[in-house]
Amino acid sequence: MRLRHPAGEPLHLSYCTNVHAAEDLDGIIAQLDTYAVPIRARLGTDVLGLGLWLAAPVAAALAADPALRARLRRELSARCLEVVTLNGFPYRSFQDPVVKHAVYHPDWTTKDRLSYTLDLAHVLADLLPDDAARGSVSTLPLAWRDPWDTGMADLVARRLSRLADGLAAIESSTGRVVRVGFEPEPGCVVESTGQAVERLAGVDGDRLGVCLDLAHLACAWERPADALEALERAGLPIVKVQLSAALETADPDPLRAYAEPRFLHQTRNAAGDAADDLDEAFARRLPGPWRVHYHVPLHVSPAAPLTTTIPVMREALAQLVGGPRPLCDHFDVETYTWGVLPPALRPQTPEQLAAGIADELDFARTELRELGVST
Repeated sequence: MRLRHPAGEPLHLSYCTNVHAAEDLDGIIAQLDTYAVPIRARLGTDVLGLGLWLAAPVAAALAADPALRARLRRELSARCLEVVTLNGFPYRSFQDPVVKHAVYHPDWTTKDRLSYTLDLAHVLADLLPDDAARGSVSTLPLAWRDPWDTGMADLVARRLSRLADGLAAIESSTGRVVRVGFEPEPGCVVESTGQAVERLAGVDGDRLGVCLDLAHLACAWERPADALEALERAGLPIVKVQLSAALETADPDPLRAYAEPRFLHQTRNAAGDAADDLDEAFARRLPGPWRVHYHVPLHVSPAAPLTTTIPVMREALAQLVGGPRPLCDHFDVETYTWGVLPPALRPQTPEQLAAGIADELDFARTELRELGVST
Protein backbone atom coordinates (compact mmCIF):
# COMPACT_ATOMS: atom_id res chain seq x y z
CA MET A 1 0.00 0.00 0.00
CA ARG A 2 1.12 3.52 -0.70
CA LEU A 3 1.25 5.75 2.36
CA ARG A 4 2.61 9.25 2.96
CA HIS A 5 4.57 10.63 5.88
CA PRO A 6 3.48 14.05 7.19
CA ALA A 7 6.72 15.43 5.71
CA GLY A 8 5.42 14.36 2.29
CA GLU A 9 7.71 11.38 1.76
CA PRO A 10 6.15 8.18 0.38
CA LEU A 11 6.09 5.05 2.53
CA HIS A 12 5.40 1.50 1.33
CA LEU A 13 3.46 -1.09 3.37
CA SER A 14 3.39 -4.71 2.20
CA TYR A 15 3.04 -8.25 3.47
CA CYS A 16 5.72 -10.90 3.11
CA THR A 17 4.84 -13.88 0.93
CA ASN A 18 7.21 -16.30 2.68
CA VAL A 19 4.04 -17.50 4.43
CA HIS A 20 3.20 -19.25 1.13
CA ALA A 21 4.95 -22.38 -0.09
CA ALA A 22 5.18 -21.76 -3.86
CA GLU A 23 8.75 -21.95 -5.21
CA ASP A 24 8.28 -21.81 -9.01
CA LEU A 25 7.00 -18.99 -11.17
CA ASP A 26 3.65 -20.60 -12.02
CA GLY A 27 3.02 -21.31 -8.35
CA ILE A 28 3.95 -17.76 -7.37
CA ILE A 29 1.55 -16.34 -9.95
CA ALA A 30 -1.20 -18.70 -8.74
CA GLN A 31 -0.72 -17.52 -5.16
CA LEU A 32 -1.33 -13.94 -6.30
CA ASP A 33 -4.88 -14.91 -7.21
CA THR A 34 -5.41 -17.11 -4.17
CA TYR A 35 -4.19 -14.62 -1.59
CA ALA A 36 -3.01 -11.21 -2.79
CA VAL A 37 -6.04 -10.29 -4.90
CA PRO A 38 -8.56 -11.13 -2.14
CA ILE A 39 -6.40 -9.29 0.40
CA ARG A 40 -6.34 -6.17 -1.75
CA ALA A 41 -10.11 -6.32 -2.20
CA ARG A 42 -10.71 -6.79 1.52
CA LEU A 43 -8.53 -3.78 2.32
CA GLY A 44 -10.14 -1.61 -0.34
CA THR A 45 -6.78 -0.35 -1.54
CA ASP A 46 -5.97 0.57 -5.14
CA VAL A 47 -2.56 -1.10 -5.00
CA LEU A 48 -1.33 -3.81 -2.65
CA GLY A 49 2.35 -4.14 -1.84
CA LEU A 50 4.00 -7.55 -1.64
CA GLY A 51 7.25 -8.35 0.13
CA LEU A 52 7.91 -11.08 -2.36
CA TRP A 53 9.82 -14.21 -1.39
CA LEU A 54 11.53 -15.96 -4.29
CA ALA A 55 13.33 -19.25 -3.59
CA ALA A 56 16.82 -19.48 -5.04
CA PRO A 57 15.98 -21.55 -8.16
CA VAL A 58 13.21 -19.22 -9.35
CA ALA A 59 15.32 -16.16 -8.48
CA ALA A 60 18.15 -17.52 -10.65
CA ALA A 61 15.76 -18.27 -13.52
CA LEU A 62 14.25 -14.79 -13.36
CA ALA A 63 17.64 -13.09 -13.11
CA ALA A 64 18.83 -14.94 -16.21
CA ASP A 65 15.77 -14.22 -18.38
CA PRO A 66 14.44 -10.68 -19.02
CA ALA A 67 11.31 -12.16 -20.59
CA LEU A 68 10.44 -14.01 -17.38
CA ARG A 69 10.95 -10.84 -15.35
CA ALA A 70 8.71 -8.95 -17.76
CA ARG A 71 6.06 -11.66 -17.40
CA LEU A 72 6.12 -11.45 -13.61
CA ARG A 73 5.87 -7.67 -13.71
CA ARG A 74 2.89 -7.88 -16.07
CA GLU A 75 1.17 -10.42 -13.83
CA LEU A 76 1.66 -8.17 -10.81
CA SER A 77 0.48 -5.06 -12.63
CA ALA A 78 -2.62 -6.79 -14.00
CA ARG A 79 -3.70 -7.50 -10.41
CA CYS A 80 -2.82 -4.02 -9.06
CA LEU A 81 0.08 -5.43 -7.05
CA GLU A 82 3.54 -3.94 -6.66
CA VAL A 83 6.90 -4.97 -5.22
CA VAL A 84 9.53 -2.70 -3.69
CA THR A 85 11.07 -5.27 -1.34
CA LEU A 86 12.11 -8.92 -1.46
CA ASN A 87 12.73 -11.27 1.43
CA GLY A 88 16.07 -12.95 0.75
CA PHE A 89 16.52 -14.64 4.13
CA PRO A 90 15.16 -18.15 3.42
CA TYR A 91 17.08 -19.69 0.51
CA ARG A 92 14.46 -22.31 -0.33
CA SER A 93 12.06 -24.85 1.25
CA PHE A 94 10.89 -22.41 3.92
CA GLN A 95 7.54 -24.11 4.42
CA ASP A 96 8.95 -27.65 4.64
CA PRO A 97 7.75 -29.78 7.58
CA VAL A 98 11.07 -29.11 9.38
CA VAL A 99 13.15 -25.98 8.76
CA LYS A 100 14.88 -25.11 12.07
CA HIS A 101 18.61 -24.32 11.51
CA ALA A 102 18.40 -25.02 7.77
CA VAL A 103 17.06 -21.48 7.24
CA TYR A 104 20.56 -20.13 7.95
CA HIS A 105 22.15 -22.07 5.08
CA PRO A 106 23.79 -21.20 2.83
CA ASP A 107 25.18 -18.34 4.88
CA TRP A 108 27.36 -15.37 3.95
CA THR A 109 30.54 -17.45 4.00
CA THR A 110 29.35 -19.06 0.75
CA LYS A 111 29.26 -17.97 -2.88
CA ASP A 112 25.72 -19.32 -3.11
CA ARG A 113 24.39 -16.69 -0.67
CA LEU A 114 26.10 -13.89 -2.61
CA SER A 115 24.80 -15.18 -5.95
CA TYR A 116 21.27 -15.57 -4.61
CA THR A 117 21.19 -12.06 -3.20
CA LEU A 118 22.50 -10.48 -6.39
CA ASP A 119 19.96 -12.50 -8.38
CA LEU A 120 17.23 -11.01 -6.20
CA ALA A 121 18.59 -7.51 -6.72
CA HIS A 122 18.61 -8.03 -10.51
CA VAL A 123 15.00 -9.19 -10.39
CA LEU A 124 13.87 -6.39 -8.11
CA ALA A 125 15.42 -3.72 -10.34
CA ASP A 126 12.97 -4.79 -13.07
CA LEU A 127 9.97 -5.21 -10.75
CA LEU A 128 10.22 -1.82 -9.05
CA PRO A 129 7.43 0.64 -9.86
CA ASP A 130 8.70 3.45 -12.06
CA ASP A 131 8.16 6.03 -9.31
CA ALA A 132 9.74 4.04 -6.48
CA ALA A 133 12.85 5.68 -5.07
CA ARG A 134 14.61 2.42 -4.31
CA GLY A 135 14.24 -1.28 -3.66
CA SER A 136 15.28 -3.38 -0.67
CA VAL A 137 16.31 -6.98 -0.10
CA SER A 138 16.47 -8.42 3.41
CA THR A 139 18.96 -11.17 4.20
CA LEU A 140 20.20 -13.27 7.08
CA PRO A 141 22.50 -11.78 9.75
CA LEU A 142 25.65 -13.28 8.25
CA ALA A 143 25.38 -16.77 9.78
CA TRP A 144 24.30 -18.82 12.76
CA ARG A 145 26.64 -18.00 15.66
CA ASP A 146 28.42 -21.36 15.77
CA PRO A 147 30.82 -21.96 14.17
CA TRP A 148 32.25 -18.47 13.77
CA ASP A 149 35.87 -17.32 13.82
CA THR A 150 38.09 -14.57 12.46
CA GLY A 151 38.70 -16.47 9.23
CA MET A 152 34.98 -16.67 8.56
CA ALA A 153 34.57 -13.01 9.45
CA ASP A 154 37.26 -12.04 6.94
CA LEU A 155 35.66 -14.18 4.25
CA VAL A 156 32.26 -12.59 4.90
CA ALA A 157 33.79 -9.11 4.71
CA ARG A 158 35.06 -9.92 1.22
CA ARG A 159 31.65 -11.25 0.21
CA LEU A 160 29.95 -8.06 1.41
CA SER A 161 32.41 -5.96 -0.57
CA ARG A 162 31.50 -7.96 -3.69
CA LEU A 163 27.83 -7.55 -2.84
CA ALA A 164 28.19 -3.76 -2.72
CA ASP A 165 30.08 -3.82 -6.02
CA GLY A 166 27.34 -5.94 -7.57
CA LEU A 167 24.61 -3.59 -6.37
CA ALA A 168 26.55 -0.65 -7.81
CA ALA A 169 26.77 -2.45 -11.15
CA ILE A 170 23.01 -3.06 -11.14
CA GLU A 171 22.38 0.61 -10.48
CA SER A 172 24.76 1.57 -13.28
CA SER A 173 23.08 -0.71 -15.80
CA THR A 174 19.43 -0.17 -14.80
CA GLY A 175 19.32 3.21 -13.08
CA ARG A 176 17.57 1.58 -10.11
CA VAL A 177 18.88 1.61 -6.55
CA VAL A 178 18.59 -1.65 -4.60
CA ARG A 179 19.86 -1.87 -1.02
CA VAL A 180 20.41 -4.98 1.11
CA GLY A 181 19.53 -5.10 4.81
CA PHE A 182 20.99 -7.63 7.25
CA GLU A 183 18.35 -8.77 9.72
CA PRO A 184 19.52 -9.21 13.34
CA GLU A 185 18.02 -12.38 14.78
CA PRO A 186 18.46 -14.21 18.09
CA GLY A 187 21.16 -16.87 17.98
CA CYS A 188 22.95 -15.49 14.95
CA VAL A 189 26.31 -13.79 14.43
CA VAL A 190 24.36 -10.53 14.37
CA GLU A 191 21.77 -11.00 17.09
CA SER A 192 21.15 -7.39 18.08
CA THR A 193 21.61 -3.89 16.74
CA GLY A 194 24.67 -3.62 18.96
CA GLN A 195 26.22 -6.57 17.16
CA ALA A 196 25.15 -5.07 13.83
CA VAL A 197 27.13 -1.94 14.66
CA GLU A 198 30.15 -4.06 15.56
CA ARG A 199 30.08 -6.69 12.84
CA LEU A 200 28.87 -4.60 9.91
CA ALA A 201 31.34 -1.80 10.58
CA GLY A 202 32.95 -0.56 7.40
CA VAL A 203 30.33 -1.78 4.94
CA ASP A 204 29.15 0.47 2.11
CA GLY A 205 26.43 2.43 3.91
CA ASP A 206 24.98 3.65 0.63
CA ARG A 207 24.01 0.11 -0.38
CA LEU A 208 24.13 -2.05 2.76
CA GLY A 209 22.39 -1.61 6.09
CA VAL A 210 19.99 -3.25 8.50
CA CYS A 211 16.59 -4.88 8.13
CA LEU A 212 14.97 -4.17 11.49
CA ASP A 213 12.60 -6.97 12.49
CA LEU A 214 10.59 -5.66 15.43
CA ALA A 215 9.89 -9.09 16.93
CA HIS A 216 13.63 -9.82 16.93
CA LEU A 217 14.33 -6.41 18.46
CA ALA A 218 11.89 -7.24 21.27
CA CYS A 219 13.36 -10.71 21.82
CA ALA A 220 16.78 -9.12 22.28
CA TRP A 221 15.15 -6.93 24.98
CA GLU A 222 16.44 -3.83 23.21
CA ARG A 223 14.87 -0.41 23.68
CA PRO A 224 13.90 0.90 20.25
CA ALA A 225 15.15 4.44 20.89
CA ASP A 226 18.57 3.15 21.98
CA ALA A 227 18.80 0.73 19.05
CA LEU A 228 17.93 3.37 16.47
CA GLU A 229 20.33 5.87 17.98
CA ALA A 230 23.16 3.32 17.84
CA LEU A 231 22.46 2.55 14.18
CA GLU A 232 22.37 6.25 13.32
CA ARG A 233 25.69 6.90 15.10
CA ALA A 234 27.25 4.02 13.18
CA GLY A 235 25.97 5.25 9.83
CA LEU A 236 24.03 2.03 9.22
CA PRO A 237 20.80 2.82 7.35
CA ILE A 238 17.56 1.04 8.15
CA VAL A 239 16.90 -0.43 4.73
CA LYS A 240 13.65 -2.13 5.70
CA VAL A 241 11.42 -2.67 8.74
CA GLN A 242 9.60 -5.95 9.33
CA LEU A 243 6.43 -5.38 11.30
CA SER A 244 6.20 -8.39 13.57
CA ALA A 245 5.29 -9.32 17.13
CA ALA A 246 6.73 -12.03 19.38
CA LEU A 247 5.13 -13.90 22.25
CA GLU A 248 5.76 -12.69 25.79
CA THR A 249 4.75 -14.09 29.17
CA ALA A 250 5.72 -14.19 32.83
CA ASP A 251 4.15 -17.66 33.09
CA PRO A 252 5.79 -19.85 30.42
CA ASP A 253 3.64 -22.98 30.84
CA PRO A 254 0.93 -21.98 28.29
CA LEU A 255 3.69 -21.66 25.68
CA ARG A 256 3.86 -25.45 25.50
CA ALA A 257 0.96 -25.25 23.03
CA TYR A 258 3.21 -23.25 20.69
CA ALA A 259 6.12 -25.71 20.58
CA GLU A 260 6.21 -27.15 17.06
CA PRO A 261 8.70 -28.86 14.73
CA ARG A 262 9.04 -26.49 11.77
CA PHE A 263 10.73 -23.31 12.99
CA LEU A 264 13.19 -22.34 15.71
CA HIS A 265 11.63 -20.33 18.50
CA GLN A 266 14.58 -18.73 20.28
CA THR A 267 13.68 -17.74 23.82
CA ARG A 268 15.19 -14.93 25.89
CA ASN A 269 14.52 -13.35 29.26
CA ALA A 270 15.31 -9.88 30.53
CA ALA A 271 18.34 -11.15 32.45
CA GLY A 272 19.98 -12.35 29.23
CA ASP A 273 19.36 -16.08 29.70
CA ALA A 274 18.92 -17.73 26.32
CA ALA A 275 17.64 -20.92 24.73
CA ASP A 276 17.61 -21.73 21.03
CA ASP A 277 14.11 -23.26 21.03
CA LEU A 278 11.07 -23.59 23.26
CA ASP A 279 11.77 -27.20 24.20
CA GLU A 280 15.24 -26.22 25.40
CA ALA A 281 13.84 -23.28 27.36
CA PHE A 282 11.44 -25.59 29.19
CA ALA A 283 14.14 -28.19 29.83
CA ARG A 284 16.46 -25.57 31.30
CA ARG A 285 13.67 -23.95 33.30
CA LEU A 286 14.64 -20.44 32.28
CA PRO A 287 13.24 -17.91 34.73
CA GLY A 288 10.61 -15.58 33.29
CA PRO A 289 9.45 -13.37 31.86
CA TRP A 290 10.13 -14.85 28.43
CA ARG A 291 10.07 -13.35 24.99
CA VAL A 292 9.89 -15.96 22.26
CA HIS A 293 10.83 -15.65 18.61
CA TYR A 294 7.44 -16.78 17.43
CA HIS A 295 5.85 -14.35 14.99
CA VAL A 296 2.18 -14.07 15.91
CA PRO A 297 -0.57 -12.18 14.05
CA LEU A 298 -0.33 -8.48 14.84
CA HIS A 299 -4.03 -7.94 15.41
CA VAL A 300 -4.77 -10.92 17.69
CA SER A 301 -4.16 -11.01 21.44
CA PRO A 302 -3.42 -14.54 22.69
CA ALA A 303 -5.25 -15.96 25.69
CA ALA A 304 -3.95 -14.72 29.07
CA PRO A 305 -1.44 -15.00 30.58
CA LEU A 306 0.24 -14.84 27.17
CA THR A 307 0.69 -11.49 25.53
CA THR A 308 2.75 -10.10 22.65
CA THR A 309 5.44 -7.52 22.06
CA ILE A 310 3.09 -5.14 20.23
CA PRO A 311 4.03 -2.37 22.74
CA VAL A 312 7.64 -2.65 21.52
CA MET A 313 6.43 -2.44 17.92
CA ARG A 314 4.45 0.70 18.74
CA GLU A 315 7.42 2.27 20.50
CA ALA A 316 9.65 1.51 17.53
CA LEU A 317 7.15 2.86 15.00
CA ALA A 318 6.89 6.10 16.96
CA GLN A 319 10.65 6.48 16.61
CA LEU A 320 10.70 5.41 12.96
CA VAL A 321 7.90 7.57 11.57
CA GLY A 322 6.83 9.86 14.41
CA GLY A 323 9.59 12.39 13.88
CA PRO A 324 9.99 15.16 11.30
CA ARG A 325 11.33 12.69 8.72
CA PRO A 326 10.86 8.92 8.41
CA LEU A 327 13.86 6.78 9.24
CA CYS A 328 12.75 4.11 6.75
CA ASP A 329 10.30 3.89 3.85
CA HIS A 330 9.76 0.12 3.48
CA PHE A 331 7.49 -1.62 6.02
CA ASP A 332 6.71 -5.31 5.55
CA VAL A 333 4.33 -7.35 7.72
CA GLU A 334 6.10 -10.68 8.21
CA THR A 335 4.02 -13.34 9.96
CA TYR A 336 5.16 -16.59 8.37
CA THR A 337 3.91 -18.86 11.16
CA TRP A 338 0.18 -18.98 10.37
CA GLY A 339 0.47 -22.66 9.42
CA VAL A 340 2.04 -23.72 12.73
CA LEU A 341 -0.11 -21.77 15.16
CA PRO A 342 -2.00 -23.86 17.73
CA PRO A 343 -4.89 -25.55 15.89
CA ALA A 344 -7.60 -23.32 17.33
CA LEU A 345 -5.81 -20.22 15.97
CA ARG A 346 -4.68 -21.69 12.65
CA PRO A 347 -6.46 -20.79 9.37
CA GLN A 348 -8.03 -23.86 7.83
CA THR A 349 -8.62 -22.55 4.29
CA PRO A 350 -6.89 -20.15 1.87
CA GLU A 351 -9.80 -17.77 2.36
CA GLN A 352 -9.24 -17.69 6.11
CA LEU A 353 -5.51 -17.09 5.65
CA ALA A 354 -6.16 -14.23 3.22
CA ALA A 355 -8.62 -12.69 5.67
CA GLY A 356 -6.09 -12.95 8.52
CA ILE A 357 -3.32 -11.32 6.50
CA ALA A 358 -5.69 -8.53 5.44
CA ASP A 359 -6.61 -7.93 9.07
CA GLU A 360 -2.92 -7.72 9.98
CA LEU A 361 -2.27 -5.19 7.23
CA ASP A 362 -5.26 -3.16 8.34
CA PHE A 363 -3.91 -3.21 11.89
CA ALA A 364 -0.51 -2.00 10.68
CA ARG A 365 -2.09 0.69 8.50
CA THR A 366 -4.11 1.94 11.49
CA GLU A 367 -1.00 2.06 13.69
CA LEU A 368 0.78 4.17 11.08
CA ARG A 369 -2.23 6.45 10.63
CA GLU A 370 -2.21 7.16 14.36
CA LEU A 371 1.32 8.50 13.91
CA GLY A 372 0.14 10.94 11.24
CA VAL A 373 0.84 8.81 8.18
CA SER A 374 -1.84 9.24 5.52
CA THR A 375 -3.15 6.85 2.85
